[in-house]
Amino acid sequence: MAANRRPTLADVAREVGVSAKTVSRVLNDDGPASARTREQVLAAVAKLGFQPNLMARNIRVGGPDTTIGLVVPDLGNPFFGAVARSIEDTVRDRGLTLLMGSSADDPERERALTDKFLARRVSILMVVPSVGADHTHLKTHRSAGLPVLFIDRPGAGLSTDSVVSSNRAGAHDGVAHLIAHGHRRIGFVGDLPTKLYTRRERLAGYRSALQEAGLPHDRALVANAHDEHGASAATAQLLGLADPPTALFAGNNIVALGIVTQLARSRRKDVAVVAFDDVPLAEALEPALTVVAQDPQEIGRTAATTALSRLDGDRSRARTVTVPTRLVVRGSGERPAAVLQGV
Repeated sequence: MAANRRPTLADVAREVGVSAKTVSRVLNDDGPASARTREQVLAAVAKLGFQPNLMARNIRVGGPDTTIGLVVPDLGNPFFGAVARSIEDTVRDRGLTLLMGSSADDPERERALTDKFLARRVSILMVVPSVGADHTHLKTHRSAGLPVLFIDRPGAGLSTDSVVSSNRAGAHDGVAHLIAHGHRRIGFVGDLPTKLYTRRERLAGYRSALQEAGLPHDRALVANAHDEHGASAATAQLLGLADPPTALFAGNNIVALGIVTQLARSRRKDVAVVAFDDVPLAEALEPALTVVAQDPQEIGRTAATTALSRLDGDRSRARTVTVPTRLVVRGSGERPAAVLQGV
């Protein structure tokens, strides 16, 4: 066998001096084989480092793979990493392995990934939907019994289970917290694209808190950014207005990092900040960052248990589970408006 080639079933058979069919029977435990032959086959497998092609076997016998396919927008986002880790922890005892891919919020890339997962007959398919993606093509697979579940955002064209955060209520609570500390000019820096479900829901929560307090919705105070650099630029733009905000609400954790960076760069210690979603080292900032914290562990756990129940035969109607957020007070959101400081 060539050193640069992966060992095959035929290589194992040649090592033992039996047929490939005999090796297959031993490895799949689906036919008669003597104890001596079984011992020799397993010894050859260990010696050669042979790895059975489970995907090929499952396609051959018509069964599902022992994997879960998960499509997320960004593998580098700590939120999705925490969700994935929780899913993995929950399904491990069922002998399932989590496979992940990044769509970069591109509908075509998302479709390509889901097609690849479907081709390998995953046991469960989970997707964080991209803006503009159409999930009608998954209807046939779901009807055939494949558990399909959307995470963080609902999909389009398919009625199936979803697990989301309480985006609107959480944003409302964060902005109401700023209002309670005397702020009347509150900027909102949201994610892009503007049609993104979480962005729309959090903006709606921002607006409802203003309306509840009798404050006008000033479009000049709403900005957008998809990364830290864009959020820094948006922050500088908002603070450069003739009537600038005294507080900022960050639409997600990546935006929050850009806001904090720009405030530190411009030495602005008078602007209050509340972020939707926690960020690493939030407590190490000065002041520590007040956040509307999502619960990625519970989102992942709920997604996994819901999908497993479908795998076990639950055929009840599709449902959306909303996981609550909580306000974590640390200091940055409690800076009072200048009017209360007597400035």
